[in-house]
Amino acid sequence: MEAISMLVSAAAEKDPNTTGSGLTALGAGLAYGFAAIGPALGIGNLVGKSVEAMARQPEAAGMVRTTMFLGIAFTEALALIGFVVFILLKFA
Repeated sequence: MEAISMLVSAAAEKDPNTTGSGLTALGAGLAYGFAAIGPALGIGNLVGKSVEAMARQPEAAGMVRTTMFLGIAFTEALALIGFVVFILLKFA
């Protein structure tokens, strides 16, 4: 965080009018980075538990697999929403 504040202050000394766009880009990148962490953890947990369930009850593997893919799709939608917010912050 200290490095980011040093970059912002250096940019402000060079040209005070350019810090707004730099901070916008930095905020947009951080927003998408944080928005991608949750779905990544969710998908990893979901797939791990699904594989565990399939290993415990192989006869229910088809139903577990279908439910897993639905869960992955819904969880991935959160990452796409984060990407849309990133684009809105970057270009708005």
